[in-house]
Amino acid sequence: MDAAAAFEAVTGDVAVAVVDGIGNDPDGSELMQLICTAAARIAASRGALAGVLTAAALIDADPGTDDYGPDAVMVLAVSRPGYEVELAWVGDSHIYSWDGVRLARRTTPHTMGEYLRLNGESEQLAVRHDNWTRMSLTIASPTTVALAEAPAHELLILLSDGLDGLLHGELAAAVAEHAGDPQTLAEALVAAARPSGDYRDDATAVVLAPNAEASRS
Repeated sequence: MDAAAAFEAVTGDVAVAVVDGIGNDPDGSELMQLICTAAARIAASRGALAGVLTAAALIDADPGTDDYGPDAVMVLAVSRPGYEVELAWVGDSHIYSWDGVRLARRTTPHTMGEYLRLNGESEQLAVRHDNWTRMSLTIASPTTVALAEAPAHELLILLSDGLDGLLHGELAAAVAEHAGDPQTLAEALVAAARPSGDYRDDATAVVLAPNAEASRS
């Protein structure tokens, strides 16, 4: 149920996106790729917020019914020559940036665990609620999509939560080793994903180099 997409507009603007479908539905996987591709294409010309809202519109409930189909979370980045990189996200996927020395997380997950951390609760309590996602595409709106920017000169890494089992230091070490080869880095990150008990979640990585070249795995 993971999907990744990249699109370059005629202006040279590049949008990359990762969509993480909630659940495991063979039919839903096609929808995830559709909304991811549409989001990247719209974002490249209309901006990161428009890209996420396009995905939200495509995944909404059937008109006139209360029957919701698959749901998803997503992260999206738009690189425009001469500007900072636009970021937008809904849910618990992540965007990191690498300046050549330090790996920084640029997104704050929409999870109950993160909400508890931000409100001063203990890490022991917060970690038990990290799987509780508070925001998804079916309820996303212009006021609930999170927005931020990242420096244009830094390498960007977009990850689905299937890579949450890696420690920050492990991610940083992988990025430091492969930062010069975005495709190898994306593949190395996915290969490093660990199962949670008997369950292995989908793991997807997109790497956006400072010169706006994207690599996926």
